[in-house]
Amino acid sequence: MERECFESIVATAVSSLPQEFQELLENVVVVVQDAPSPTQARRCGRRSVILGLYEGVPRIARGIGYNLVAPDKITIFQKPLEMLFTSEDELKAKIREVVLHEIAHHFGLDDRRLDEIEAEKRLKIRRQ
Repeated sequence: MERECFESIVATAVSSLPQEFQELLENVVVVVQDAPSPTQARRCGRRSVILGLYEGVPRIARGIGYNLVAPDKITIFQKPLEMLFTSEDELKAKIREVVLHEIAHHFGLDDRRLDEIEAEKRLKIRRQ
């Protein structure tokens, strides 16, 4: 997929957030990168494929002296996503999921809590 198209899908995912959440992303930049740099991969400390990465200080961890800082950064990795999801519809859905996952980190949710939320969501769907 052309980078411009991929970036457009990422931008659409961000703009699909409710306005009150978009307003809380005032010091966050969302970028697309081919793949994690060696430093980013090391920082993640995982051997699995990295689809997205949040780098910054979560909103809930910011103190009174939090100002004049570089923006938080959310990076979405194009090549790993394209390797795993070949249909355009699957790719768009997964990009949105990864963007929302990384934004959740900005709001202070860790991977454990996000996994719990997903499990609760799956259980609720099964019960319907």
